[in-house]
Amino acid sequence: MSVIELTQSNFDETITNNEIVIIDFWAPWCGPCLQFAPTFKETSEKVQGVTFAKINTEEEQALGTHFRIRSIPTLMIFREGIGIFSQPGSLSGKDLENLLEKAKTINMDEVKKEVENQ
Repeated sequence: MSVIELTQSNFDETITNNEIVIIDFWAPWCGPCLQFAPTFKETSEKVQGVTFAKINTEEEQALGTHFRIRSIPTLMIFREGIGIFSQPGSLSGKDLENLLEKAKTINMDEVKKEVENQ
């Protein structure tokens, strides 16, 4: 699957209409971001059932501010519209695959109850 570019205009629709979305917050001037980009793309071609997206924090500053992105790259995972993971830094391809497999096994009924109780 290809990696899509998220913007303010397609963010909500993408999060709502896909069961699992992983987002790479990045910037064109960020060396670690550019080093991680091929790993992110290669993993998107291996892992099924996940939408891979990137947000350019230079162009989409409102999204970066909304999610309090302080360091890039930052990875974020949404499942059924709920943020379930956020961590600055890049991962190896294998670690990224493992993370996504774990995200698929989370009991979302429990997560939804937890969100309701907050």
